[in-house]
Amino acid sequence: MRLVILLLLAVAVSPAQISIVKPYLAPDVPPVRMSNSDRTSATLRGGMLYLSLQDAIALAMDNNLDLASERYGPLLAEWALKRAQAGGPIRGVPSASAQVSSVNNGVGVNGSTASAGLGGGGGGNGGGSSGNASIQQIGAVTPNLDPILQNSTTFSHLTQPLANTVVSGTSALVQAQHTYNTTLQLGLLSGGSVLLRDYEQYLKENAPTDALNPALGPHVDVTVRQNLLRGFGARLNGRSIEIAKLNILAANESLRSQTLNLVANVTNLYWDLVSAQDTVKLRQSAVELARKFRDDTDAKIKAGALAPVELPRAEVELASREQDVLIATTTLTQKQEALRAAILRDIDGPVGNAAIMPLDSIAVPSTEQLPAVRELVSRAMSKRPDVAVTRLQSQAAELAALGTENPLLPSVQVFAQAYNRGVAGQPQPSGGPVDPFFVGGYGTALGQVFRRNFPSESAGVSVSATLNNRQAQGDYGADQLQLRQSAIRGRRDANQIAVEISNQVIALTQARARYSAAVEARALQEQLLTGEQQKFTFGKGTTSGIILAQRALVAARVAEITALATYAHARVSLDQVSGL
Repeated sequence: MRLVILLLLAVAVSPAQISIVKPYLAPDVPPVRMSNSDRTSATLRGGMLYLSLQDAIALAMDNNLDLASERYGPLLAEWALKRAQAGGPIRGVPSASAQVSSVNNGVGVNGSTASAGLGGGGGGNGGGSSGNASIQQIGAVTPNLDPILQNSTTFSHLTQPLANTVVSGTSALVQAQHTYNTTLQLGLLSGGSVLLRDYEQYLKENAPTDALNPALGPHVDVTVRQNLLRGFGARLNGRSIEIAKLNILAANESLRSQTLNLVANVTNLYWDLVSAQDTVKLRQSAVELARKFRDDTDAKIKAGALAPVELPRAEVELASREQDVLIATTTLTQKQEALRAAILRDIDGPVGNAAIMPLDSIAVPSTEQLPAVRELVSRAMSKRPDVAVTRLQSQAAELAALGTENPLLPSVQVFAQAYNRGVAGQPQPSGGPVDPFFVGGYGTALGQVFRRNFPSESAGVSVSATLNNRQAQGDYGADQLQLRQSAIRGRRDANQIAVEISNQVIALTQARARYSAAVEARALQEQLLTGEQQKFTFGKGTTSGIILAQRALVAARVAEITALATYAHARVSLDQVSGL
């Protein structure tokens, strides 16, 4: 009955734990998904992956292994918060607790001897053990905030030889004992603890001298302990909980940082693939142009308009352009593999072997609407996840510093205890006269306890101070210096962000200028090639002139594609450093 009452008290103290069984069951952790998402097969048509940029980003969100690993960060932080809310030393720090029992003096033969201050025999009336721990943790250790319910029940049958029969009336004392010891302990964020203890001893023995036999001796006591200086305060003892909450926010920001980096990486890989595909098309068109020139040269030789020596030059030019196609195709395959590794979780099977067909192309706006650098910096400081992580880490460090500031104080602990006892049993005629107040069963004894017929109270204070206090001084000094270092690093990082944004704005401006120059150069080379072709048609041009013009045009087109890809990368980089 008492155990049920204390269980209900435990639930009342911790209403979040409504279920008694659930806290002792292992949480469900889903298995890891090693296959690609369903979205992957939806993009597969005719053995090829047709992807827009948004499709590639979505597949990376579903399947990227680095992001999948990073997603566990916030979950780990949430479980760390759950553990911090339980109090106690940090994870990995050893701990131990002491469970003390007491002798219910005055009941039975051995109880009478103990209450008289004499050494008793092996009556089994309790004892105690205490634990000790070497805590390797700087700062106050948060008390255990999860209520701890403990019960120890003992049934014993004891036989004890007695040479002196005056006290017991028998030379062989036979005892039947039932002992119930139940405690409910709760730590407080204020730095204290509350202990509720219910103890009962049932004793029946063959001693005719006992006044009460069998006898019941329950007692209930409440003990409150509280630190006043060192270890005092909810802000100090709750710092690990607040730090764990900040760590959840930091883990989410880290996940967002990983996501932004993934988006930037996939975008760059996608534009690289687009550029590689455009380069292949360009090289193939150059082959067609060289082949047409070879055929035209061959026709003019057959017509007698050109010397036969001009044909090998055209053949060499065609072979060179075909080699360019082979190199461009190999580069395209490499770009596909790089993008495939970023957007697929399982690269085996038909999806892993499928070629990727990009559906989007790089577009350069007619005008570049860029905010001022100062505005971009302000935006970055409010949006970049790494800035948020640094800010959260600084807040956590300031909270953690409380753990080295508080130990500078002396240790002062106060305690108070209320102790109520009762005794009841059945009188024996041979035991002499018995006060009717003690005649009865468990209800009679429990009534004495709750009526506080035999109250006992105690209170005390314990003071401890370390002379010189150099260890606490050293911990605090080192912690404060590290905080100052962190503040300087934070300012340095903020300045570096401003430099990065300024550099990226310049890089984007230069990339746009290079692209515009490349477009103009390509247009001029097209005009030059057209002129050389017209001269060649009318017999005024040379084979060397045509070949040089064709090579110059191909180089101009390649430069245009490269400049376009450089612009796309610069745009992504600016958005990334700006936190967009």
